Amino acid sequence: MANVRVIPATEQIVSAQAANTTSNRRVAAYARVSTDSEEQMTSYEAQVDYYTKFIKSRSDWEFVTVYTDEGISAVNTKKREGFKQMVADGLEGKFDLLVTKSVSRFARNTVDSLTTVRKLKEKGIEVWFEKENIYTLDSKGELLITIMSSLAQEESRSISENVTWGQRKRMADGKISLPYKQFLGYRKGEDGLPEIVPEEAEIIRLIFRLFMEGKTYSAIAKHLVKNGIPTPAGKENWQACVVQSILSNEKYKGDALLQKTYCVNFLTKKMVKNTGQVQQYYVEDSHPAIVDPDEWDAVQAEMERRKKRGSIGRCGSPFAGKIVCGECGGFYGKKVWGSYKSDKTYRKEIYQCNEKYKHKEKGGRPCGTPIVTEDEVKERFLSAFNKLMENRDGLVSDCRMAQSTLCDTTAIDAELDELRREIEIIAELSRKAIYENARTAQNQMNFNERNNGYLDRHRQATVRVDELEAVKRERIAKSKTLDVFIRDIEKRPFALAEWDEALWLTVIDQVTVSTDGTMTFQFRNGSEIIA
Repeated sequence: MANVRVIPATEQIVSAQAANTTSNRRVAAYARVSTDSEEQMTSYEAQVDYYTKFIKSRSDWEFVTVYTDEGISAVNTKKREGFKQMVADGLEGKFDLLVTKSVSRFARNTVDSLTTVRKLKEKGIEVWFEKENIYTLDSKGELLITIMSSLAQEESRSISENVTWGQRKRMADGKISLPYKQFLGYRKGEDGLPEIVPEEAEIIRLIFRLFMEGKTYSAIAKHLVKNGIPTPAGKENWQACVVQSILSNEKYKGDALLQKTYCVNFLTKKMVKNTGQVQQYYVEDSHPAIVDPDEWDAVQAEMERRKKRGSIGRCGSPFAGKIVCGECGGFYGKKVWGSYKSDKTYRKEIYQCNEKYKHKEKGGRPCGTPIVTEDEVKERFLSAFNKLMENRDGLVSDCRMAQSTLCDTTAIDAELDELRREIEIIAELSRKAIYENARTAQNQMNFNERNNGYLDRHRQATVRVDELEAVKRERIAKSKTLDVFIRDIEKRPFALAEWDEALWLTVIDQVTVSTDGTMTFQFRNGSEIIA
């Protein structure tokens, strides 16, 4: 048998609380509170004051600093600047011991907690968790930290689930809240509900009006910037996507769709768009409306119409999505002719069918429609508009007639009311059938047949409601369009001498260019004039 000789240790590893060193240990502290409330602010200041005095009171300790994070969650360390600075300084050897209140104050994420402790431990830096009395250089320190961090993480999960449940309960009760600091048009009222800000509401109504007058998202954004109107976030420059978001936000008509986004991970706090993963809640008449509901519906219908036509909502050109190829149906787009675009001597801007040569690439022939210039379109528009205005009174009368007949929604409203009553009755019959089936023994085949009949009737009625609401939106949108059309032509002279971009956007639906070079102007009221 081999002889084994034991070599006794000459140095003993001791923890900070038992160390008896000749030089003082350099000590720092870490303090954090997770909200910005006044009560927590007091707690935050108290922690900083406490640790500053506590460290300085020890004769064997040398005070370094107190690292702080206020109003930040401990679930992860990505946004905790004070925490990250503390780790960096520790790794550079700027202190020997870090004092913190508890494991949960340090991090509620087990991985972050252990990773940070191990990094500091490799550099000989010890962490003392005062509440749990854990020293990380102790032999049992890492095990205890793992256990306590796991408990803290589960506590964070439980808190997150409770908060989520509370938020969804508020949604189910129809209670809403808005991000008021970045939401144009509303502020928080004394009763906690949204309250209209008059001057901001006028900006919202202006955006809706400009859109119905034919302006694109980009053109509206430029108009707002030109007039010095700040964005919801208080910035000078508007983006087209912000205008589009305002136009499609149902809260401006007094309703609220709740839970548009949801949290996929309580540790990372990552929010994603809710496309059906979790339940949503739609609250009608939840707060005062800035825009009339009919006008809001008209804007949605107009947005859908432009989308189907392929109009470029973010292009600032007044001709975008307006000029169409009479041969293939493609839109005309701006092109630049010239060998050197920087040399304006040879530069010429023209409009040409975007699909002209795509047919050739597929073995076909190019479109036979000619190119056009802005000046040609403007000149022919003036000719077509003046021809239209030769019988302005008759035109206005025809528009009024179209509004009263083609845009009338009385019959639709009556059918919708009847369908909604039917849906309520069917739902009640189904509820009673399920209740009776649960209380008394019944033939399940008969019950399923009867209940499936209720469900089928409910589905058919719901589908019909959706169809009628879509038709109603289209008619309201058409009526609003005719209103704008009538208002504009009534204030114009019988003969227009100069190009008017605002008029063009308001009255023209599209212009079709034929192979012979003629242009057919289709006006918003349905009239067509060839020029």
